[in-house]
Amino acid sequence: MSIASVKKSARSFGVCSWLAVTMAGAYAQAPALRSPAAPAAAPTMSAEQWRQAAVADVEAAYLVTLDDHPGTVDPANPDFAGNLEKAREGAQLLASKVRDGAGYAAALQHFNALLGDGRAGVVLKDMPPAPPRWPGFITAWRGDNMFVAATTPGGPAVGARIADCDGKPIAQLVETNVFGFGQRSGGTGPWWSFAPDVFIDQGNPFITLPVQCIFIDEGRESRLTLSWRPMDEAAQRLRDDSFNGVTQPPGVSTPRYGLHWFALPTFQPNDTERAAYVAMLAEVQANRQRYLDANAVVIDLRGNQGGDAVWAMNLARALWGESRVNRRLKVAQARQAVMWRASFGNIAYTSFESAQLTDKERSALGYDPAAIAQGMLAAQSRDEKFYPDPARRAPVSDSDRAENLPGDPAPFTKPVYVVVPGQCTGACLEALDVFSLFSNTRLIGAPSAADSSYTGIRLEPLKSGLASVIVPSKVVVNRPRSAATFYTPAIVVNDLEWSQRAFLKAIEADLVRR
Repeated sequence: MSIASVKKSARSFGVCSWLAVTMAGAYAQAPALRSPAAPAAAPTMSAEQWRQAAVADVEAAYLVTLDDHPGTVDPANPDFAGNLEKAREGAQLLASKVRDGAGYAAALQHFNALLGDGRAGVVLKDMPPAPPRWPGFITAWRGDNMFVAATTPGGPAVGARIADCDGKPIAQLVETNVFGFGQRSGGTGPWWSFAPDVFIDQGNPFITLPVQCIFIDEGRESRLTLSWRPMDEAAQRLRDDSFNGVTQPPGVSTPRYGLHWFALPTFQPNDTERAAYVAMLAEVQANRQRYLDANAVVIDLRGNQGGDAVWAMNLARALWGESRVNRRLKVAQARQAVMWRASFGNIAYTSFESAQLTDKERSALGYDPAAIAQGMLAAQSRDEKFYPDPARRAPVSDSDRAENLPGDPAPFTKPVYVVVPGQCTGACLEALDVFSLFSNTRLIGAPSAADSSYTGIRLEPLKSGLASVIVPSKVVVNRPRSAATFYTPAIVVNDLEWSQRAFLKAIEADLVRR
């Protein structure tokens, strides 16, 4: 499955978009292997065939996860195995009632929801079972409430708060209809990104769509009976803009004299975006003094869905100084280590990986898959669940802890504002890890998502060809940011329109207070 197809699936399936977005970023960190393609999905299937596919795929996803996922034997995650059993039971209950593609998708998404780990479960292939529908308005989650962000003539007023639907508080409806059928990590970030999907109909037969909702606008309460209709591309763009705003392409701009804006909307760049990043970094390296003399610098992560954090790392090194960034990372990650899950499936895959990779790809990995496979095999022969990665970190010295050393570039101390979107996970979180190492960094925007400590992702195709199982091969232990940790911004931007103008207004106000 390509990253592009996962991302496209995230846009097509509102209720599963959280998992798909997360996995697009996680999968992007591995080299593309020439593994056999998954079987093509049948263009048409009977109700019984859909039911059989759902039942079989839930069971297969359970077994693959049980055998190969590090979470099932991770002493730091004692709830994982029990959640996996609950996921199997709950998803099979729905799978037995599946009659069509929408039901199939919902059953597997329910498996993900009950499993409750952003790097476990399944990813659906690009097979939207039904055209999405909407009630003529788009919402946005801000703080603890849902508001109308865009509307059609005759709809509720923009800015109106949605109190409840059919007698249920809106938060309860989101829990049932959205997060009951998709991944959610810790924190409130996923609410900002995916709670509005409560008003996107994906044909899920296991939920009841809202019929009548109460809207409160400037203290006035009104009731509206919803009229569901097909959702066009313009409506989908409004949905995307409701949590990211209109993002900018990669690069640096100067909205006003002395304030420089770096846009990092993707860590999965295409050729054009990659060239833009290269040009941006070259500009900073050639004109670093411009940023040392600035009033403020903004690093905008809106739209970012993870991938490879090297672009954020390189920007940090260009701004703060390479040796200074490297020292702080070394200190922060001094106790961090990697444990490989020694299972038959992981050993076979890593051996296959070794045979398939070119020398260039093997060098980029930073480890020898053949040696790792042998190490896992030896660990398994000793009935050990994990093989400790042989790489060892150099001990931290006093100079590593130094703020500045001779030969460092001039310190970069001007205010840095990092715009955080609610869906920030994976490599996007790694970017926040790096930027937050420096005291002149302040986060602005929404709470981030969280992620798990499992990495080395592969997608294992299921027999039906309709989905793939998420299989990490290793776990990172003693990571400075724990699996459940998310970032809370110092400045929360609750504006319905997440525009550059809105962020500039909040930043200018903060600069006055500093």
